[in-house]
Amino acid sequence: MKYILMILQLVLIINGNCYAQQNWYPFKPVAVEKNSAINMSAWLDKPAGKHGFLQMKNKDYFFQDGTPVKFWGVNIASDKPFVDSAEAKQWTKWIAGYGINGVRFHKFTWDATDGIHSTRLTEGHWRNFDFFSNELRQAGIYYSWSHIYGHRLLQSDSTRVLAYTEIKNLNLPWSHLNGSTASLVNFAEDLQAVNIELTVNMLNHVNPLTGLRYADDPALNFIEFQNEDNIFWAAIEQTLQQTPTYRALLCKKFSHWLKRKYGTQQAVLKAWNNIGLPNNQTIDQENIYPIPNHGYFTHENDLAASKGESVPMNVVDRASFLYEEQLKFYQRFEKAVRQTGYKGIIVASCWQAGSGLTHFYNLHADYKVGVIDRHNYFGGGDGHELKTGKFNNTAMLTNPGSGLLSTGFQQVKDRPFQISEWMELIPTEWVAESAPIIAAYGMGLQGWDASYSFAMDYGDFTNTIQSHGVYNVTSPSQLSLYPALAAMIYRKDIKEGKPIINRNIQLSDLSKGIVRIKDKTVQGFDVKSFKMEMPEKVLGVGPVTLSFDAPKTNLSKGWKTYIDSSKKTVQSNTGQLLWDYSGKGYFSINTQGTQGVVGFANQSQIQLRDIQINTSNDFAVVLVNSLDKVKTLSNCKRILITTMARAKNTDMAFNEDTTEIISLGKAPILLEPVNTVITLVRKSAARMYILDHSGNRTGESILVKNGRLVITGNLYKTIYYEVVFD
Repeated sequence: MKYILMILQLVLIINGNCYAQQNWYPFKPVAVEKNSAINMSAWLDKPAGKHGFLQMKNKDYFFQDGTPVKFWGVNIASDKPFVDSAEAKQWTKWIAGYGINGVRFHKFTWDATDGIHSTRLTEGHWRNFDFFSNELRQAGIYYSWSHIYGHRLLQSDSTRVLAYTEIKNLNLPWSHLNGSTASLVNFAEDLQAVNIELTVNMLNHVNPLTGLRYADDPALNFIEFQNEDNIFWAAIEQTLQQTPTYRALLCKKFSHWLKRKYGTQQAVLKAWNNIGLPNNQTIDQENIYPIPNHGYFTHENDLAASKGESVPMNVVDRASFLYEEQLKFYQRFEKAVRQTGYKGIIVASCWQAGSGLTHFYNLHADYKVGVIDRHNYFGGGDGHELKTGKFNNTAMLTNPGSGLLSTGFQQVKDRPFQISEWMELIPTEWVAESAPIIAAYGMGLQGWDASYSFAMDYGDFTNTIQSHGVYNVTSPSQLSLYPALAAMIYRKDIKEGKPIINRNIQLSDLSKGIVRIKDKTVQGFDVKSFKMEMPEKVLGVGPVTLSFDAPKTNLSKGWKTYIDSSKKTVQSNTGQLLWDYSGKGYFSINTQGTQGVVGFANQSQIQLRDIQINTSNDFAVVLVNSLDKVKTLSNCKRILITTMARAKNTDMAFNEDTTEIISLGKAPILLEPVNTVITLVRKSAARMYILDHSGNRTGESILVKNGRLVITGNLYKTIYYEVVFD
């Protein structure tokens, strides 16, 4: 009977794809029990803050006592940081169970005041926020503040800002920014004072549960000055059209800047070759407009590059002025925060500014006051909600270094780098590729220091693949992979690669309109891609960085030897990662503690140091982890196997080539079974336990003989398997 069952299992694996849709099974998560194989809470270093404040040392994060750290985190946004105590307890336990050690509290101050004073949170909001923060702290989960996403002015601000009514009457395409300081704050000192006051008030608040002001709380690992904003942001022009007082202020500032530099209108015209200045704009009238829109600068930059010329001085002066205004704001904010006594990390902002001149000026402004933090998204359809219609169903695996990983082209050599918002968006079918790419190639090979996926809006899994929108960490193709990836990150299984490319930017060159680096940013709202003179594939070889005012530019360190264009493979310079793009693409992970394959490896035989993987799925993620903090796959007592393929809603329907969603479907979520054979080098006696969808044992197990694990998702209908050696 056993042999008949084995033959049946192998037949199912070989023909697994023939059973495609009808064999998908419902996702049924339950509580992650204390003894669950995926429970990562014991891996977290408790309590948060025990090692002192987070610091940056060259390119890495360290605590004050010298302990290194990386953050595998999530975003909790809007009113969610103010949940009641019971929900905060449950949420914290759940987060810890999945191995998350960082929470970015995002845009949570919008509606947390009394409706009159914009810089003071109410007592009730503080009570819940303090409780949630302390729960996270005790569980070993650090929290950060991304509290300002366009600070909304209220009545008490009316006498302290230049044009309160103009701001309150804003009617922008981005309605969530109406009535706020967004974009204007980057040059307007009156609005800066409001943003700074809110932040300082929050830092001076004492959490009665810890007895600490937040300024003195090392569990607060970073503070972000503003989310997705900078002085080059394209939205600023539409805002300025509706706020003539602030437009006049900006023009006055620029006119004064030009007068200090050139002295007279005639000198400006001469320096600018009589271009770029309409007849009605003069220094004396103080109305010269600097055009604060990265699209304008990108166009001028690209035009100059196409001619092999420097960027014209009228464009350079505008960019230089705006950069200086941005930097003055950040340095003012930094000084106020440091005066509270806060010793942790600062993020200026996390947004790009086009290509060329403004891109590098903006990056340098962020660099001057803190770490480099960026956002990126990939795939999905149109807008923030899941809806019928066309969508991008391309896999990042097809093009090594593309999509989310290309964000790393903005990494600066001597600063930590983090990506505080990212997600591969549904209904793209290959969402399960994204977290392993960020964890293995970003946090691992590239040496990124923190990841915060966006967003976790609920303290449990959602019953459809969408939450209230397409940004959903709490779906099985995302969160179910986190325990395996957290173990890989915390154990430091993947080595950081040796830097292969560094490109240097001289600020003195920028001030002359000389842009030697030809990077190109392609931005479609949240979704961004980055092109450079070398292929994106170099990100699969080793770290790629930028530097400012270094002695020389180090263009390359033999990256070409790691890219085999005939076999279409990219080998990391650590030898632990291999990206095969000969077909639709997959990569393998080959470390002592974690081994596996991610992507389109149908019928490929993946030979790794301790295991061999064969899968019949067209697309699958198969991760094999040691469940020991120190021991490897060759000598640990317990192994976790995590399997994931595609997920969809019940009755979800697509067109024939899966580029258009016809029907959104309904609950429950259905999972595509993963069929794979894993052969261990270890031949010692072992038993494989079939786990439920939360890593708890189901009572079903199989004796493992000769190291051969036949995982038949068609039969077992689960994600997780635990192997225990005698």
